[in-house]
Amino acid sequence: MLSSDSGAINSVAICARSISASLGSVEVLHDISLVLPLARWTSIVGPNGAGKSTLLKVLAGLLPHQGEVALLGRPLVGMRGRERAQQLSWLGQNEGSADDLTVYDVAMLGRLPHQAWLAPPSVADHAAVERALRATQAWDWRARALGQLSGGERQRVLLARALAVEAQVLLMDEPLANLDPPHQTDWLLTVRGLVANGKTVVSVLHEISFALHADELVLMDQGRVTHQGLCTDAATHRALEQVFDHRIAVHQLAGQWVALPKI
Repeated sequence: MLSSDSGAINSVAICARSISASLGSVEVLHDISLVLPLARWTSIVGPNGAGKSTLLKVLAGLLPHQGEVALLGRPLVGMRGRERAQQLSWLGQNEGSADDLTVYDVAMLGRLPHQAWLAPPSVADHAAVERALRATQAWDWRARALGQLSGGERQRVLLARALAVEAQVLLMDEPLANLDPPHQTDWLLTVRGLVANGKTVVSVLHEISFALHADELVLMDQGRVTHQGLCTDAATHRALEQVFDHRIAVHQLAGQWVALPKI
């Protein structure tokens, strides 16, 4: 059973032990144990097929698995769906919503865990939606239908839906997909603001240089975690280069760590 030590719980957002998971008949996660710290940003990176998205879905309670996952000190399987949805927000890959819904209504979906059955949105719900849409620069098109938006615009609205939950923990799978560089930077600043306010963010990213802005990296390969450490540590940089077969090199540029391809 997962430990109930109060000191550990107070500093841990998600604890996973002995996690294995299969897609069809193929086991894609192999005996993973992982502790993700509270009020920090952790990025999960690794080569294609490493199992990153599968692991994130397990941590969100979206995929059957063996082993145990605890959210904020409580077993995930023992939490009611509504309570879990209030504490944990999810943004997956290629997610959609009805194209005829307005941007505002899509963002309001993030408030459903906080609303009584068939109850109208409260003042607090409307305020949370406005904050989320303004944070993603989507407020000006709040009356437009989702189907009228570009791929990048839709992604910003779906991010607003996740932010509107105002959950303690946010899990995001490829959140930078379809975003242009300025809005990728906006996302980074949004995440930093969330963490500064005590929230926990866990992201799967292909953009390694963006991932290096996180507090910690979790490196995966072939369904296993190969390293977890601070993004500023030399050991993490060496492990990152290794997991990509030394096809990239980590350098410091203008005071930031970046991953550049080796040609």
